[in-house]
Amino acid sequence: MYLSKILGTVLILLSILFLGLQSQALEIEASGVKTLAMILLIVFYVMRVKKKHILFLMFLVFFTIAEFFNYITWVINFDFSEEIDYFYYVGNILYILSYTFLIARILVSINMSKAVTKFPIQSLSLLVLGIFVVYLVTDTTREELTSSQYTLEFTYNAVIMILMSLSLLYYMAKDDKKSMNLLIGSICILFSEILQLAYFYVAEDFNVLNLLCSLFIVMAFLFYYLQSRLHHKEVVSFIPQNQQNLEV
Repeated sequence: MYLSKILGTVLILLSILFLGLQSQALEIEASGVKTLAMILLIVFYVMRVKKKHILFLMFLVFFTIAEFFNYITWVINFDFSEEIDYFYYVGNILYILSYTFLIARILVSINMSKAVTKFPIQSLSLLVLGIFVVYLVTDTTREELTSSQYTLEFTYNAVIMILMSLSLLYYMAKDDKKSMNLLIGSICILFSEILQLAYFYVAEDFNVLNLLCSLFIVMAFLFYYLQSRLHHKEVVSFIPQNQQNLEV
């Protein structure tokens, strides 16, 4: 218990340091701190959460691997003659895999057919809105990317939008604090990715976008961790048992 409190304090300090480094545009140092924070978050999750879910743990692991890979590409100068940026593809695929595990975590916790049947209009609206947002957001990078890179970006953005849509449907179906925290975390991820695209392809010299992106990432993992410690509330009937048995 004492060790877990120390880890929690260290994680808070690393998060503040990470945001401070991002505010000063120190990308390499911030990437290293972020990687260390993710490793400690996995340890913290394993220590503090009694009922650990393998899919959520895999999400944390693959996201950490992606961050570590990203940090390695910053500190080591890989000089390849090929025109293909393999690091770009590997890094993004790792992030996609991590979010896929989180999507799978949601899917195993909800009966999708019942949820869609219960919320047909909302489900259709989420589908249409998701397609529109993914196309609109990805289209802003069309001039900057090759066809294969554009396909990867489209897939990446589609996965993020699926995560966001399922989180909202999950919240509507469960309607409790655990699902609310998951939804807030997914919203933060969505905002972070949109701001990151704007920073990379629209206004790279506008560092406040990068800082906001980092802030949303920190908030996302805070809410994801909080939801991992909660359990879904039991549905309690407020109708007395003797009245439930009465025939109308």
